Amino acid sequence: MTAITRRDVLTGAAAFGAAVFGSRAAAGLDAPFLPLGRLKQSVSRWPFRDIPLAEFCRAVRDMGIVAIDLLYQRDWAVVSDCGLVCSMGYPGERSDFIARGFNDPANHPLLLRELEATIPAAAAHGVPNVIAMFGNREGRSDREAIDSCVTGLSAIAPLAEEHGVTVCVELLNSKVDHADYQGDRTAFGVEVMRGVDSPRVKLLYDIYHMQIMEGDVIRTIRDHIDHIAHFHTAGVPGRHELDDRQELNWPAIARAIADTGFQGYFAHEFVPTGDPLTSLRQAVAVCEV
Repeated sequence: MTAITRRDVLTGAAAFGAAVFGSRAAAGLDAPFLPLGRLKQSVSRWPFRDIPLAEFCRAVRDMGIVAIDLLYQRDWAVVSDCGLVCSMGYPGERSDFIARGFNDPANHPLLLRELEATIPAAAAHGVPNVIAMFGNREGRSDREAIDSCVTGLSAIAPLAEEHGVTVCVELLNSKVDHADYQGDRTAFGVEVMRGVDSPRVKLLYDIYHMQIMEGDVIRTIRDHIDHIAHFHTAGVPGRHELDDRQELNWPAIARAIADTGFQGYFAHEFVPTGDPLTSLRQAVAVCEV
């Protein structure tokens, strides 16, 4: 894609969405500050960063969104003061955060220091998840990378379990947005999770990224839900609104996730092309189940 990406931060209306939102309004389901449906919907901060955070919190709370995703520690209190949860925190503010992951043993001392400092703080602030990355391939075999990830993540698992904070390692596409990223397939991530075997080390399954790499997202989610703690959304292609200009059937995906009994957060991470809050409100309505 050529639009703004999360990497840049670190270094009209949908037809069926409008129809669904209209039906919610007609049914009187716009009560503020209440989560809607069976999924706890969240929203990533970075695509909406031009809106001041406190103002953004008030706006999304009125939509039924219960959390803000991907925040640095300095912003956690702002979100909690607005009655929301930070559903995913960053452990640091490095420009190479995505590329420098657990697949390289040389990165483990830095990554573990970051997580060791962040996990207790996250627990104290009611932040349930902290993000981590698999890292860029840089010539490593999958076997080498999986073994390294298992070793490094197993080292942090006891602290995560002690504090009740989940380390979520993200699956990203290497085809469009993150060239050379190694954790670009569900099977790779699942093998790491099985090796670590901790209730507090799980996958962040980004539906946008995995649709680009694999497709078949509903069956994959159903088969591997025990290894998934968190979801991200965005339309494919383009990483924009969850509307009828893209190929994913979001009501069906949201329903399939809810039907598994998933208790984590379902976070929107699309880059709006129109009015940001209108686009977000429609995404919330489309995914309400």
